[in-house]
Amino acid sequence: MIRIEDIRERVKDGLLSISTGLEPSLVERLQKALDQERRQLDDVASNCKRSNAINASIAALEAIMENLDISASTGLPMCQDTGMIWACVEIGPDCPVSIDQIQKGLEAGISDAVCQGHFRLSVVDDPLFNRTNTKTNLPAVVHWMANREKLLSIHLMLKGFGCENCSSVRMLNPTSNEQDVIDAVKDIMKTAGGKPCPPVVLGIGIGGTMDQAALNSKYALCRQVGQHHKDKSYAKLELDILEAVQTLNIGAAGFGGSVTALWTAIEYTPTHIAGLPVAVSVSCWADRNITIEFGGTDGLAH
Repeated sequence: MIRIEDIRERVKDGLLSISTGLEPSLVERLQKALDQERRQLDDVASNCKRSNAINASIAALEAIMENLDISASTGLPMCQDTGMIWACVEIGPDCPVSIDQIQKGLEAGISDAVCQGHFRLSVVDDPLFNRTNTKTNLPAVVHWMANREKLLSIHLMLKGFGCENCSSVRMLNPTSNEQDVIDAVKDIMKTAGGKPCPPVVLGIGIGGTMDQAALNSKYALCRQVGQHHKDKSYAKLELDILEAVQTLNIGAAGFGGSVTALWTAIEYTPTHIAGLPVAVSVSCWADRNITIEFGGTDGLAH
């Protein structure tokens, strides 16, 4: 039995959780990035410019780690940009609640979290002309999907726009290969530079149409950091892209350190014979997402 109030409460709890804490595997990656930069100090001691870049990156990563501690202890958001709320709702064949009921529970939970969690009011109703703030952070961006395994799963993300503005879609030729995909992602990050608050997490969508590739890239960000794609070819591509992005030496906060990205994840779908869409959703170091499941494991899970 799933009630609207159950959805409301767990959506609220999920959003409050990700506004003040990251998944453990991501925190571990941040700590490893800090340790890596510290180890490099002796190697670059004779290079003043490189030494300054590494020291600045260390300071940025230390500030991030301190910020996470403060957020966890005070219950205040880890970033002033609490983002636009993005959701992907997966509905199973035996789900006992209607889409309308799910929508009501979702919106109520969002409203509760925005109020209780001191979220910045960041949504405007008209994107071009009057840009009036809705004062509620609603509407959220919501996608609906079928799921054969779960009764109901709700993926939630707080998507800040410093990094969202650096996201991009490239329509590659159908003759493109893995290196072309790597080069496209690398070029997107080179253009982004320090604007998306690196070190970043990259969600990469391949295939489908332009809009499907973009959705795939967001969905990829929902996967746990450190969890590879089940297809070995795509798992290898994830690592190859990660390695390529590191060579940009954008570093934490754009100061020129050696760790530009923390993780890359790929999701793909079939596409047309005449194309190869590649979308990149860039997340800052605060990759804030959670999956709420009703049925099966029936719990909150990053």
